[in-house]
Amino acid sequence: MLEQSLIEDGMRRGLAIARRGPSHTPNPQVGCVLLDPEGRVVAEGWHRGAGTPHAEVEALGHLLAEWHDRAAELTAVVTLEPCNHTGRTGPCAAALIAAGVGAVAYALSDPGQESSGGADTLRAAGVEVRGGVLDGEARALLAPWLEKQAGAVPARTGDPLPRPSRPRVIVKWAQTLDGRAAATDGSSQWITGEGARADVHRRRARADAILVGTGTLLADDPALTARDAAGGLLVPPKEQPLPVVVGRREIPASARVRAHPALAAHGLSEPLRFTGADLAADLASLAEHGVRSVFVEGGPTVASALIAAGLADDVLVYVAPALLGGPRLAIGDLGIPDISGILRLSETRIERLGDDLLVIASLDRASSALGPVTEGS
Repeated sequence: MLEQSLIEDGMRRGLAIARRGPSHTPNPQVGCVLLDPEGRVVAEGWHRGAGTPHAEVEALGHLLAEWHDRAAELTAVVTLEPCNHTGRTGPCAAALIAAGVGAVAYALSDPGQESSGGADTLRAAGVEVRGGVLDGEARALLAPWLEKQAGAVPARTGDPLPRPSRPRVIVKWAQTLDGRAAATDGSSQWITGEGARADVHRRRARADAILVGTGTLLADDPALTARDAAGGLLVPPKEQPLPVVVGRREIPASARVRAHPALAAHGLSEPLRFTGADLAADLASLAEHGVRSVFVEGGPTVASALIAAGLADDVLVYVAPALLGGPRLAIGDLGIPDISGILRLSETRIERLGDDLLVIASLDRASSALGPVTEGS
């Protein structure tokens, strides 16, 4: 096995190329690099979507002929434990063994009941194996996928994937460059362009639930579905995010959310409802319903309350190169009295979506507490 620093360098490359794969499918983003005895990359690959070769097989397919008889000198560095089952494609552990790769290093253990166990299979075949390499960075990349797996299967011994006490909370909003989410009269469609809106729908499709406050529901009458550019469903009804409404006001009988396709698919007669008086308890209840990730589009009141209560994990801020002015801020009071309480974001990255920018960041869970969502939410 190569020295740790060379393996970590390889893992960083693997994580970088993993992001080239689609992020809005049921499959995880996985990257694999094959390193020579000096730690140089001789081949690499990433998973390009359901039904395509897994990252390990993709990398092996790019290996030059000169290495075919010297594969025992190579170390495969993979961002997720090589799978151990046959689905649409064959088991990656078996592919690595068949190729004669001498060592395998991976970041995270595969949490699947059927797909896990690749490391044991490799060891049984005489391959040197090391796990847990840059696992924190890999977990950050695969967080939404891992949250779903954590609720579906029990954690394996030594794999820190406990069933969460609440879902992962992703708070999204769109704003102008001066921080406004709507014009003075309340109109807000559309602040961002088509590219940003398409990205929102892809991210909705990855979540188990989508949450709004009654204020947003009454003002915009949103459908809360994940749709494609033509307006059709991006994923089947049962894979659509469950609609969740927070607040005390009634949902109108004519509200579009009452016809949400996920309701019938899950045997529900109406959206999941919470008053917002205890957001932590509301989220715990969602976890009991099997919800592992929540996409929050609830307007400034709900978004601010979740952030201030320390219940938000990530923020997605779509920023349009435009100005509105006026009172309609995207985020309200967070209960921060002075600059010493500023809430710093971490793991921040920026993506360009047409003319708009998407800021992706994680939040510190130790945020100060805020009161409950009020009647006006």
